[in-house]
Amino acid sequence: MPSFRYQAFDPSGAVTAGTLLAPDRATAVRQLQERGETPVSIELGAGEVAEEQERAVATAAKSKPMFGRRARPSISRPDLATLVRELATAIEAGVPLLQALRTVRRQAAGDKLPVILDFLIERVEAGQPLHQAVKEYGPPFDDMVVGMTRAADATGRMSEVMHQLADLLERQVELRRELVGATVYPLVVAVLIGASIVVLITFVLPRIMAPILAAGRELPWPTQVLLGFANTMEAWWPLVLGGIVGAIFLWRAWIAVPANRFRFDGLLLRTPIFGRLLRDVAVARFTRTLGTLVSAGIPILQALRIVRDTLGNTVLMNAIDGVQEKVTTGQSLADPLERCGHFPPLLIQIVNIGERSGRLETMLLHAAGAFDRQVNTSLKIFSKALPPVLIVVMAVIAAFVLLAILLPLLEMQSAVGG
Repeated sequence: MPSFRYQAFDPSGAVTAGTLLAPDRATAVRQLQERGETPVSIELGAGEVAEEQERAVATAAKSKPMFGRRARPSISRPDLATLVRELATAIEAGVPLLQALRTVRRQAAGDKLPVILDFLIERVEAGQPLHQAVKEYGPPFDDMVVGMTRAADATGRMSEVMHQLADLLERQVELRRELVGATVYPLVVAVLIGASIVVLITFVLPRIMAPILAAGRELPWPTQVLLGFANTMEAWWPLVLGGIVGAIFLWRAWIAVPANRFRFDGLLLRTPIFGRLLRDVAVARFTRTLGTLVSAGIPILQALRIVRDTLGNTVLMNAIDGVQEKVTTGQSLADPLERCGHFPPLLIQIVNIGERSGRLETMLLHAAGAFDRQVNTSLKIFSKALPPVLIVVMAVIAAFVLLAILLPLLEMQSAVGG
């Protein structure tokens, strides 16, 4: 069993040091806390460090094809949330970390999750902390997961922090599903209407117009426009298809430039309905994630760095960069948040009160529920407003198509009647 060197404060406040045997770091922390001591640092003994290094080298040489960076499988966000929840539940039941990983491994399904768990078990068995193991593995373990597991290792509150991480991941998954659910129906309606119009223009319109063209009559300009579009699609469809593909690649290259992405994200935030939805989602994610990280014991600057990468909008991410700089100089969190102008007054007030009272994490987690409800309201507004907008747009296009079809027919009927 690995031995750990430790330094801690005893109940009287005196510094103690020594070694103890434990299957993993979290168990060592728990043993010290049961003795009434507060751990300051816990490190592997010298022999275990050397053994760990030798084992890591041998493992890397042996398992390089299996665990190479490019060969490592990943899992979806819902599966990651389930994994964290199962691990937290096992540890909460008093099972040591290594045994909990093995228990979850026995129940793992599929071909990806067992590989991930085998990697973590191998590293933890060698004496590595869990946060180093997940960081070394890479995706699906992002900075937020690594930060939370580091806090769990450092504080000894493994089950509590892992439950908080599972709650956070599950809320992110739920929010993403709500966003997808709000946009699927309007997009399906738009695609069906668009496909119907293309079929009408490409196949129906030329057949209707053939007798009129044979008679040598001049067509109205809407009809000429649609016939020109239909003829172009029929004669040059490979070039049109290639142009669409090229436009997609050009768009991806353009949006990959940071300055262009910043302009586009700013435009999205200024969009009347969709921009409000994006802002509400970002604020809710910021509040819940920051509150969870701070409550887990992660320093505010590190928590801000992690939260920054979860916002998904470069304008808001740059705003958080500015907030970090101000906080680094000793300013409070509320003032730079207010000056950046992208966060609602309610959040600023909550942060201000939390900082003054020393209960920032509690205030943020309580406020997260209110912002989640605001997201649900914005989603309902968006899902109700988008279909009528699409219907109006498609109705205008359909009216133009019908006008292009009916005008020559009416002119021909007038000519025959005259």
